[in-house]
Amino acid sequence: MPKNTTLRKTPPVEPAAAALEHERLTSLIASMADGVIAIDDHMKVVLYNGAALNILDLNGTMTGRPLKRVLVLYDENHQPVDIHKLVQDTKIPSSSRDYALEYSDGSIVNLYLSIAPVRLSYGSEGDHGYVLLMRDITREKSLEEERDEFISVVSHELRTPIAITEGNISNAQFTAEKSGDIAEIRKALNAAHEQVLFLSGLVNDLSTLSRAERNVLEVNVEPINPHKLVQELAADYAGQAKAKGLKLKTDLDPHLEVLQSSKLYSREILQNFITNAIKYTEHGSVTIGAAPSPKGVMFTVTDTGIGISKSDQSKVFDKFFRSEDYRTRQNNGTGLGLYVTMKLARLIHAEVSLESKLNHGSTFSIFIPNL
Repeated sequence: MPKNTTLRKTPPVEPAAAALEHERLTSLIASMADGVIAIDDHMKVVLYNGAALNILDLNGTMTGRPLKRVLVLYDENHQPVDIHKLVQDTKIPSSSRDYALEYSDGSIVNLYLSIAPVRLSYGSEGDHGYVLLMRDITREKSLEEERDEFISVVSHELRTPIAITEGNISNAQFTAEKSGDIAEIRKALNAAHEQVLFLSGLVNDLSTLSRAERNVLEVNVEPINPHKLVQELAADYAGQAKAKGLKLKTDLDPHLEVLQSSKLYSREILQNFITNAIKYTEHGSVTIGAAPSPKGVMFTVTDTGIGISKSDQSKVFDKFFRSEDYRTRQNNGTGLGLYVTMKLARLIHAEVSLESKLNHGSTFSIFIPNL
């Protein structure tokens, strides 16, 4: 230390100035969107804001209460956290996104928590304590999990058809060079073509999903002839049904009238229902129906397929959902089709319902109103 340097004590803060600073600090904390709790070195609450009360779902005062009585944390494995030990072990400011709160109704929220050791009052002899900053990040966590699941599912679904396509094209090339067997070449190319069609459908689903979730899809209302729409769909899918030995039937009410809605989205919704019906039906039939309903038309797609269990029926419209039923797993799929369908249905204010019994088939119904 230089010889001429002298140490000076921090001058005491005047009571009036201290009160003013405290008032400013309190106002600042109260205005913060994040929850703030200040505790002393005895782990008791000395200051907090309204956001903290909201996050913790508390109504009464927290002042003077032990921290562990107001903040009950769980770790990422849903094991209780000793909050007092966690805070006391914090020597430098630290934060984590891996904690959770459980409310009295059983609901759980993900929590960002920052802990910082601080001096709670002025001067070198001031009391020590900690400030906790909290933020509800449940939605952020959900989006992160969806993103990770999306990458995993799409990567898997792309890898399989690409590998099959490459293998079949290679077989066709090898056969052409060695034997020129047209039947074998055609068989390999047909198998490759089926996988390319699957990839095309996947890309279309992803494109529609992206636009729907960014709210950039437009609804163009135009006259729709329900009778003609169903007949066109039956003609389009007759080949697929025949290839599986299924009967594709129509059930049209003779009193159908023109419907005012989005022809594009109405058709795409019904296509998804029909595609699934054919995919998950091994024997019997698929029936496309339409009947007049007050202020709109009720369309139905009924199959005699494997059906959907009660536990799965509430989840079939969830993003990426695929049943654990081995018969479902035998077919390619991303779990996006019905999710996209529900997105489109909401755009045209349609109502979708499902009736199904395991091993006895399913009926997907959609009421499309006049717009």
